[in-house]
Order: sequence, then C-alpha cells, then structure tokens
Amino acid sequence: MSTEKIPQIAFNPKKNKVLGVEIISIENLMSRNQKTDHSPEKAHVLKFNMIVLFTGGESEQLVDFVWHKVSKNTVIYLTRGQVNAFKFNKNLKGYLILFTNKYLEKQLNALPQTTTIRLLTSHLFSPKIEIPKDLFIKKYFHLFYKEFYKANETHIDTSTIHHLFVILFNKLERLKTNQLPQIKNTERFSIFLKFKELLESEYAKNRNADYYAKELHITYKHLNIICKEVVHATAKQFIDDFIILQAKRALINSTDRSSNIAYAMGFEEPTNFIKYFKKRTGYTPNAFKKIHS
Repeated sequence: MSTEKIPQIAFNPKKNKVLGVEIISIENLMSRNQKTDHSPEKAHVLKFNMIVLFTGGESEQLVDFVWHKVSKNTVIYLTRGQVNAFKFNKNLKGYLILFTNKYLEKQLNALPQTTTIRLLTSHLFSPKIEIPKDLFIKKYFHLFYKEFYKANETHIDTSTIHHLFVILFNKLERLKTNQLPQIKNTERFSIFLKFKELLESEYAKNRNADYYAKELHITYKHLNIICKEVVHATAKQFIDDFIILQAKRALINSTDRSSNIAYAMGFEEPTNFIKYFKKRTGYTPNAFKKIHS
C-alpha cells in the first residue's frame, strides 16, 4: 500500500495565470496523463472549482468517493475541496472549465442567487447533470474554448470570456434548480446553514445532535424537522454522513496511522473510530485507505 497522501491539485493554468479561469479538452488532459507527477485517474483533491462536459464516449468519474457514470451530454460539477478522479478511454471527449473561488466571486452579481446556496451546500446536490440535446450547452463550451485559445493572439478578450462563463453557468444553474430542496421557510434554511457551519468547526469535539441544537438555541426536535426538510435526513444522520466524509478525506490525504486520525477526529479510542467507520461504510479505515491508495 502506498504511504503517499492524496495530491492537492492547485489551479495552475497553462495560459493567462491571472485570469482565474481556464478551459481544456478532455483529450488534452488524457495526453498529459503520462507527463505529470500525478495521474488524473488517481484520486486527488481539487483546490479550485471544475465543470466537466462529456461530448463523446462513456466512462465514470469519481466525486467524493462515489463513481458516477458519464456519457455524451453529461455534466459533472465539482467545488473546491472535493475528491476527484477520472477513468479515461480512447473514445472519451469533452471539456473542462477550471476556475478559482476568487474568479467566481467576481461573477456572482450576474449569476442566480441559488448559486451561492449550492456552493455553500454542495452535499445537497448530485454533481451530475444530464443536458437536454436542445440546450446547446456543447456550443457554448466550444465557443468558450475557441475564444480562450484564439490563434495568433497574445491578449484574451476577457470581457467575452466573462460573458460566456456567465451564460454557461446560468444555463447549468437553471438545470440545477430542479435539484434544489423545496424549502418553504427561509428562516429554517438559514438555521440549517448555521448548523452546518457549526458542525464544520465543532465535529471533532462533539457528534451529538442535541449539542448542536442547544448551541443554535433550538430544540432537538426543531433541528430534526429542519434537517428532514432540507436534506431529507435526521440531524444525527447528517452529522454521521458529514463525519464519514471528513474521515475518508483524512484517511487518503494523510500518511498518519488511522489511530492518529481517530484521535484528531475526536474519538477517545481508535477502536471506537474503527467500529463507527465500518458500520457506516462496510470497511475498516485501513481497508478503505488501501482501496484508494
């Protein structure tokens, strides 16, 4: 088993490094496969956001340890911090748009309000979208690609790039809205976001749903109602799913022994962590780490 931790892939465009956005073809990415320190077919953590459009072939793409089947007119969306990997084959074709959080922030005024909600809660949504043939998404990706790599031109028309990005993002967001939870009470959603933020900072100290309810100055029952409305799960289930995802990321992103990770995640005994992890994944921490090494 490899002891190397999962690579953190930074945004490092081949062209216009200050722009904050880049588009490459899947064919180009496959050609880089043998020329880079890390294979895109091995699990890695993205330090940027990415939209992938598949225009040909059939394969799978890994997003946070789940393999998703992809084919023509499939879009995969990943946000910074998510785990990604590809499965390449000779018939696979498409485009990847890579962009930083800073770049996205500059475009937010021209994007739907749902964008902010989804970026804050990517776990609420499937990363996969099937594009209707009549939506012409491929055409806009192709225009973006042609504009970005205009021949014999040293200066990119950034205004055109920005407008094409906004058009693409808006079209994809309209499709994504079908996945938005139908939340009637915006105050409840606001409480849920506070719960998620608190969980992100406190999960190593406490895994008890009642603790978070008290910190939010609401009852355990009220927190459960909110979680069921937003994520269709109890508060406890949401906490467990969140912790398991953090554990998976830690296991493949560290050379530490699983016992050290157990302590770092707030488990008093490594055996408790092993039981907790295996109950919810079917694997021991070491077995899971071996699979993704």
